[in-house]
Amino acid sequence: MPTKSFIHVLFDTIKIGIIKSNLIAMFAGLCMALYIEGVPFFDKIGTIILAAVGSFLVIGSAGAFNNLYDRDIDSIMERTKGRPTVTGRVGTANGLFIAIWTAVLGLIALYFASPLAAVFGFLGLFLYVVPYTIWTKRTTIYNTEVGSLSGAMPPLIGWAAISSDLTHSGALAIFMMMLVWQMPHFYAIAIRRMEEYRAAGIPMLPVVKGIRRTYVQMNVYLVALLLSSALFWPFSPVIAISNAVLSVWWLAMSVSGYRRKPEKKWANAMFVFSLFHITILMLGIIGFSLIRPLF
Repeated sequence: MPTKSFIHVLFDTIKIGIIKSNLIAMFAGLCMALYIEGVPFFDKIGTIILAAVGSFLVIGSAGAFNNLYDRDIDSIMERTKGRPTVTGRVGTANGLFIAIWTAVLGLIALYFASPLAAVFGFLGLFLYVVPYTIWTKRTTIYNTEVGSLSGAMPPLIGWAAISSDLTHSGALAIFMMMLVWQMPHFYAIAIRRMEEYRAAGIPMLPVVKGIRRTYVQMNVYLVALLLSSALFWPFSPVIAISNAVLSVWWLAMSVSGYRRKPEKKWANAMFVFSLFHITILMLGIIGFSLIRPLF
């Protein structure tokens, strides 16, 4: 297999897109801890590199395990039927080799960054593979909530690489924001791909309870996302206000869009805004944490 093709297949197996987005969240937690602890960025450059490499590998391992386990349903869904584990370009043995060794090497790297970072790395991996992929994804409408626990681990990995103080409001703020943000984000995806999930027999909320119930539940989480802004205030009033403004904007768009637009178009708009929200907020946290100490 040509090198370029091999890399493409490998990246599809470990879900490179998910890795990239989660690395931004990890880096946001790390930079926040640097700022709060008063540690210059380059004083911890070795730890930062280890945290980045370790997170990349552990998140990739979770993606590989998920792809292997979900081959049967991935072959039914349009957006996943081209994955290497479905087409056969990556067989079970090779897939397990990738998943296991990326997990081992990733956890070792995180351990050398900080033992606590390795604990959160393992928790993220375990929660994604066992409670989410193997247990709840195919059995309950609360699979999104269970999966969000794993998705909220990357900022804690970054935080723990620098600081062991898990009682600080900054650590709670970024964890809670990331936890709650995932629900409206993934509900929007579930509505956009509802018929694919239905065909695959996956009990996503809109498939089982309908779009109206999903809309109401989405708005409840958007209110919770707004309330989480208060946790950011000790870290930065600017970040707290930014999260509040973005959350109110998102909630207003949800209510008005649901009334005016076809359901699929509304869900698509909600999905796009979710990416805008998390990107602006994470980059804002990173920028504030790195630039504020210079003044």
